[in-house]
Amino acid sequence: MDDLRIGVIGCGGRGGLAGQAHKPRQGSRIVACCDQNSKALEAARTCYGGDVFTTSSYHDLLRHDLDAVFVCTPDFLHEEHALAALEAGAAVYLEKPMAITIDGCDRLLRLARAKNARLFVGHNMRYMTVIRKMKELIDRGEIGEVKSVWCRHFISYGGDAYFRDWHSERRNTTSLLLQKGAHDIDVIHWLTGSFSRRVSAFGNLAVYGRCQRRADGPGCASWSELQWPPLRQTGFSPSIDIEDQTVMIMELENGILGSYLQCHFAPDACRNYTFIGTEGRLENMGDSANDPIFVWNRRHDGYRMIGDAVHRGGPAQGGHGGADPVIVKEFLEFARTGIQTAATPQAARMAVAAGYQATMSLRNGGVPMDVPPLPE
Repeated sequence: MDDLRIGVIGCGGRGGLAGQAHKPRQGSRIVACCDQNSKALEAARTCYGGDVFTTSSYHDLLRHDLDAVFVCTPDFLHEEHALAALEAGAAVYLEKPMAITIDGCDRLLRLARAKNARLFVGHNMRYMTVIRKMKELIDRGEIGEVKSVWCRHFISYGGDAYFRDWHSERRNTTSLLLQKGAHDIDVIHWLTGSFSRRVSAFGNLAVYGRCQRRADGPGCASWSELQWPPLRQTGFSPSIDIEDQTVMIMELENGILGSYLQCHFAPDACRNYTFIGTEGRLENMGDSANDPIFVWNRRHDGYRMIGDAVHRGGPAQGGHGGADPVIVKEFLEFARTGIQTAATPQAARMAVAAGYQATMSLRNGGVPMDVPPLPE
């Protein structure tokens, strides 16, 4: 079996994920890397060998004979880079969010259809063992028919990761309901088997708009427990116009109601999902592989912290709760054979569509917004 020849657009940062695909003489090889940062290109040569092609131009990269391309650039470049890679005839691994507008997502879907191309969007939470265990429990009817779902997402690293660089501006992200929220919206859609059809939201810039900004140059987006509390810190983006807390209400198909709460100035971090069905309640306590998943099936006149049954996702190796090696392996097989994948571009588009419309709602007084269905 010949190695798939793979290029990486945006090989720094999250582009390190592509390293999972570098297995020379075992089916796949990184042969070309693109980045604007010379240090990222130097690291790529060290990682993939001196013969790897490196460039600051994605146009130059796409002139190579490539079977697949990882697009791991900032959100506002996803659409441009993925469209170009699809036009070049490569199978595309596109980091989430698919794009920062609904129209951008639809342009990608239409081009992939027109070119009969293979487009894969990296919603890696679908590959986390804890999320897959939750889906297994719901699908086999442990809580009956799901009718209500909530997600609380408190993010201790929000001030480091999203308010010190390009993430802090609407023009680059639309909002953090796409950058961060697309993950959770997609999980809600996947585990309920329903897309959002109507959303409403409220949000504001409650804390980071009051912090001292930086004059110029990149801020430090690395985690540090010393960067606390937020109002005593400096070095934030000179321009911040995205919300640091949001409350999103979702009307899904099949009579399901949902909510998604996101806060970026919490002292700790956790994704906590609650699903309530006609025969019980399911709730996770964190998204690491061995974090507990509780199921309550017996009626009680009061609250019990521990469920009637306790489940765990099970052992996992690799980043993001074991998801990274699994999602890359599935993409490579998809690029080679076109197999059905757990993550789909259609679902990725619907996550963006729900987050985008919720953003439009919160910036217009919380007015309910319909979520446009997938294009024909």
